[in-house]
Amino acid sequence: MAEDLAIAHLRRADPALAALIDALADIPVLERPDRPKPGEHYAALVRTIVGQQLSTKAARSIWNRLVEHFGGRPPTPEQVLAADPEELRAAGGLSRAKTTYLRSLAEHVIEGSLELGRLEELDDDAVIAELVAVKGIGEWSAHMFLMFQLGRPDVIAPGDLGIRRGIQIAYGLAEMPTPAAVVELAEAWRPYRTAACLLLWRSLDATPAQ
Repeated sequence: MAEDLAIAHLRRADPALAALIDALADIPVLERPDRPKPGEHYAALVRTIVGQQLSTKAARSIWNRLVEHFGGRPPTPEQVLAADPEELRAAGGLSRAKTTYLRSLAEHVIEGSLELGRLEELDDDAVIAELVAVKGIGEWSAHMFLMFQLGRPDVIAPGDLGIRRGIQIAYGLAEMPTPAAVVELAEAWRPYRTAACLLLWRSLDATPAQ
């Protein structure tokens, strides 16, 4: 299995990660949280925007409220643009900025500047370039989309605080590493950098709120 290969590689490549693997031996460290089904890329991006800079619990609560407002299903781009922005904010408990970001995403999808159906055909860098062209979707959100929606195996999220904190603890560092240092350190984890991120998050019990 791919998971077994990833764990075996990380164990060989990095003694600090090997120690984490041993410490979490009875925990399914590579499990990913429930996400929209494959192909539901728009819903995944909406959920990612909703979850920005929030705890997993808070993000899930707001997501559930938003879905409930739209009849139990994630909103479509057309529904987002048809909704009154203030009503949308109140219904989901969204910030003004996130409401703007959701509308920007919907506009890009409807006008065709973001073709969600072709993202699976693109390499990681091309996917990131497509996504960050949307207001409110930065590199962190693009990395989360690659990991959790497209299931890409070799993604590193160097700016994620959980990853940086996990590395600090695992390596016994006095301070959290810089994003540049994370990128350098993660070279040894290729081609399973996503698995390493999942392991580090699990070590903190802090899977990101996408």
